[in-house]
Amino acid sequence: MTQETENKKTRSRTKTKNVLRILLKVLGAIVIAILLLVAIVYTVNKISSHSEQKRMETYGEHVSVDGKQMNVFIQGEGNETVVILPGFGTAAPALDFKPLISELSPYYKVVVVEPFGYGLSDQTEKERSTANIVSEIHEALQSLHIDRYILMGHSISGIYSLDYVNKYAKEVSAFVGLDSSVPAISEQKIDSSDTQPIKWFRNLGFARLQLKLSADPYDGLPYDEQTKEQLNILIRKNMYNTTQLNEAERMYSNFKAAEQLTFPVNLPVLFFVQANHPGTDQWIPEHEKLIKDSAHGEMVLLEANHFLYRSHAKEIAEKFMSFMTQR
Repeated sequence: MTQETENKKTRSRTKTKNVLRILLKVLGAIVIAILLLVAIVYTVNKISSHSEQKRMETYGEHVSVDGKQMNVFIQGEGNETVVILPGFGTAAPALDFKPLISELSPYYKVVVVEPFGYGLSDQTEKERSTANIVSEIHEALQSLHIDRYILMGHSISGIYSLDYVNKYAKEVSAFVGLDSSVPAISEQKIDSSDTQPIKWFRNLGFARLQLKLSADPYDGLPYDEQTKEQLNILIRKNMYNTTQLNEAERMYSNFKAAEQLTFPVNLPVLFFVQANHPGTDQWIPEHEKLIKDSAHGEMVLLEANHFLYRSHAKEIAEKFMSFMTQR
């Protein structure tokens, strides 16, 4: 081997080492930057959460359910009672339903139940099966001596309500669905392995960052600034909590169990449904199927999104009261 060849090999090895050093430095800088970002996000979240805890305002009243505290908000003194149940992930049901509560409470006693993991209620390690959720809601109402009422449910509460109205048929005088879920259009199956990364995402503070970068869901809607501030505090408090993640894991089986259920024939059922569902063309037909045998079933289509009670509270209240007088 000539000296020139040996020199070329030496220069090549030197270049390779230099490139590797540069790559390692770049990689190290990236790792440090990521760790620094995580540390900043985590610290900001901890400080902000502590500050928000001091600014959080209480509402409603706590009732003892299964050894824990469940929050229930009551407004109005009407002769009839409307019990409102939230959709999945609603951070603060009593505040979220405020426009609808304001429309109904002059005429009805309005009761908003915040299930475990929602609003100001405790979390629970108990499995989020339909049976457990329904039993807990019923226990809360019983402790308040509320034993005759109209059940009004948004989204996933439509699935829980199917079970509820059959178990407690003598207590429920009517059901009102607010773009309520239907058994035939199930959510995707979620396992605990799917929710574990979400727990890390929340615990490290990235859920707060996600919300910061997202659009305000209450922008342009009839909520005052104080209510919006409290809603945002409770969204950050409850988003991706362990109770709600367990509910997400049980959602598929809860939908499947509901496929065997129907509304009692003589139970008045009123559906408020978004006219143009963005994900399926079966939304309206499946709601129609649920009330086809009902003696008092009706569906109202609204040009609104899934949270139609936020934007169409007055229209919903007026139609609901008209429906109830025609039973």
